Amino acid sequence: MGSMPEKPRHGFGSLVSGLQEVCESGVTKDLAWRRSQLKGLLRLLTEKEEEMFDVLRDDLGKHRAESYRDEIGALVKSVNHTLRNLDRWAAPEKAQAPLVSFPATALVVPEPLGVVLVFSCWNLPLGLALEPLSGALAAGNAVVVKPSELAPSTATFLATNIPKYLDPRAVKVVLGGPEVGEQLMEHRWDKVLFTGSARIGRIILAKAAKHLTPVALELGSKCPCIVDRLESKRDTQIAVNRIAGGKWSLCAGQACLAIDYVLVEEKFAPALIEVLKSTVKRFTATPECMARILNEKHFKRLSNYLKDRKVAASVVHGGSVNPKTLTIEPTILLNPPLDSDVMTDEIFGPILPIITVKEIEDSMKFVRSKPKPLAIYAFTRNEKLKSRIINETSSGSVTFNDAVVQYVVESLPFGGVGQSGSGQYHGKYSFELFSNKKAVFKRSFLIEFMFRYPPWDNGKIGMLRHVFNTNYVLLLLGLIGLRR
Repeated sequence: MGSMPEKPRHGFGSLVSGLQEVCESGVTKDLAWRRSQLKGLLRLLTEKEEEMFDVLRDDLGKHRAESYRDEIGALVKSVNHTLRNLDRWAAPEKAQAPLVSFPATALVVPEPLGVVLVFSCWNLPLGLALEPLSGALAAGNAVVVKPSELAPSTATFLATNIPKYLDPRAVKVVLGGPEVGEQLMEHRWDKVLFTGSARIGRIILAKAAKHLTPVALELGSKCPCIVDRLESKRDTQIAVNRIAGGKWSLCAGQACLAIDYVLVEEKFAPALIEVLKSTVKRFTATPECMARILNEKHFKRLSNYLKDRKVAASVVHGGSVNPKTLTIEPTILLNPPLDSDVMTDEIFGPILPIITVKEIEDSMKFVRSKPKPLAIYAFTRNEKLKSRIINETSSGSVTFNDAVVQYVVESLPFGGVGQSGSGQYHGKYSFELFSNKKAVFKRSFLIEFMFRYPPWDNGKIGMLRHVFNTNYVLLLLGLIGLRR
């Protein structure tokens, strides 16, 4: 069996030791095995597409187009990219050897870490499980995937189907709630990747400290969107299309990369809001165009933002909620209090605050006053403003004139900085996240320099100075006795 639906009575010791044995056998290191696992993932994504549409609909109310765009299609693209590049990524990389060591060879050899654990999140329950899984397999590891229990249909789908398409000796799916996650963290892993909230991330780090387990964290943040004055109606409409898409059509804003709030000049705000209103009405003309809120707990959290009297007074569009269907109308706020919960918490829902500034350059000071976000978005034609945003702010990524699309660019790393996370993956960065870059240095017995050994004298110190200053002419003169 490749999945474990519940916590065994005596923990996961036998599971972990069994995976360690698989790694030690060398089977996962073989490139042919790695390719076969990636091809198995592609078959899963192709043959089970309809079932994946169904489980994502069950868990989150996602339309099949959204499911394909954000998860299934993105995964197919990513796995194909990995297959095309695997041989090159896995090959030893030549490094420069210092001339003083001639003849010598320096290499960086990627090797599998061993047994890795992946905690995925509920908002992209397929993508956030299978994307890191593909990178870990490409790097030659054995993997345990712990799907989020908050997306139960998807979790069950993964537990049922992964053993059918991947090597069940080396890939396991473990189902269960927080107690199962804590039990898994009692064991030693060669790497843990956690995607989720900062609160749970702290628990993961504390548990990992027991074994000094290295951990990559993909956490949330308040991702700002800076909107400069755009002169043409066409530019404004395109920007609004992409802002609305990066907020409301991405799991109803329940995504770490979703736009959290907009910064715009006071004089441009009314025009922006009017275009946003008409666009979001068009994008959400039918209920199935937007995912629902995950559960009652998250619905109540989001609804409470709007119950704040001062926040409610800032609503300029939307604001309706339906507890029976767990839906919240796309809502636009204009200048809610900066100390309100909606402006201090990560919103993670279909509420979009718009904060006005005197000059667009003031937006960078505002962004810097907050914890470093996972992403910064900016819509502008101003090249100087672009340069200032890049140079004067810090974030996991910066995207100009679009939103969220950087997630599916395999040549770019995905990850946070500071409180928004640590570690990066996607494409080659996934391979590197789950690999050890082993330094290999090969020397011959041809040349020996005795000045590197005691007994010491000033002449040897002088020769060492020449070596470390890479002054090989003076070194050569010293060696042949022409200079001390």
